[in-house]
Amino acid sequence: MIRAKPDVEALTPYRAPLEGRRSLLRLDFNESTMGPSSAVVDAIRNLPPDAYATYPEYAGLNEAFAATLGVAVKHVEAFNGVDAAIRAIFDAYGGRGDAFLTTVPTFGYYEPCAQQQGMVIDEVQYLDDLKYPLAAITRRLEARPRLFFICNPNNPTGTLMTSQAIVALARAAPETLVVVDELYVAFTGQSVVPAALELSNVVALQSLSKAAGLAAVRLGFAIGHPTIIERLRRVTGPYDINMFAVVAGKAALADPDHMRRYVAAVLAARTWTLGELERLGVRHSAEGGNYMLVWPPGDCEGVVQALRARGILVRSMARKPLIDGSFRLTIGTREHMQRFMTAFSAVIGREVHA
Repeated sequence: MIRAKPDVEALTPYRAPLEGRRSLLRLDFNESTMGPSSAVVDAIRNLPPDAYATYPEYAGLNEAFAATLGVAVKHVEAFNGVDAAIRAIFDAYGGRGDAFLTTVPTFGYYEPCAQQQGMVIDEVQYLDDLKYPLAAITRRLEARPRLFFICNPNNPTGTLMTSQAIVALARAAPETLVVVDELYVAFTGQSVVPAALELSNVVALQSLSKAAGLAAVRLGFAIGHPTIIERLRRVTGPYDINMFAVVAGKAALADPDHMRRYVAAVLAARTWTLGELERLGVRHSAEGGNYMLVWPPGDCEGVVQALRARGILVRSMARKPLIDGSFRLTIGTREHMQRFMTAFSAVIGREVHA
């Protein structure tokens, strides 16, 4: 057998259990429960046959996204999902022996990307109340790590940092590339963009997977200083984004009302769901994003499986630091959350009024 490089041989890949979910109410991966704008579906259906046989054209995509942010297009680059942007950052800036500073628990894809580059991983645990460990992170930044990732709001804890605090950290660490993963910004309204664009050591990541409902076509964006964006372009392929994503992205960006309606529906359903969990006396945590953590009474894994048997998926947080014994619950529309609460209350043996 031909072995891969040592860093890959030692790697445990990040894999998400995505198969066999289509027929169920998917409240496990923070996807849109409403789907994309009808304009997206129409745009894809109207693609002519020659579009399938031709390499994709990208003109106007970065411009359309930049316009939604009110920034110059030189600050923006599209990727085959934010995962590809994350990988590009590690490819461009991560070197063997360099330090990668992050928090734990957080999005699981950062760590294998760092491991592939042979980086030294420095993880700071969230506080017991799931607040951001700002003091500890500030001290670690004094060692000038090469890369520092902030997932904001953090997935899965929902912990939310202010943009002012993030920019202050970046200013205090000019030799560190600060990456702000803002996938859920539509639900929080808090972004480091455009305040951070004047800094040459900050890049933000945003996506059309969540609020726009385009998770399947894979389209994300990096927003930052032009010098960062240009370096990321150097390590990505010329045709990484397919034509379906280009067409879908343009159509979604041209229908911002669809995203606004969905976000409003999620935030209203979130308020209702929090009230029901309070009434049931169930521990939960929900600071930002279209998701929350729920600690069910009794055996969490048993509750997760019982919900699945009722056609509802949630994501177990088993064996994760601080949040073992909880599951992550995606917030959908009020209808979806009523269905969840009815099933959940039956599983834990408590009454709910939907």
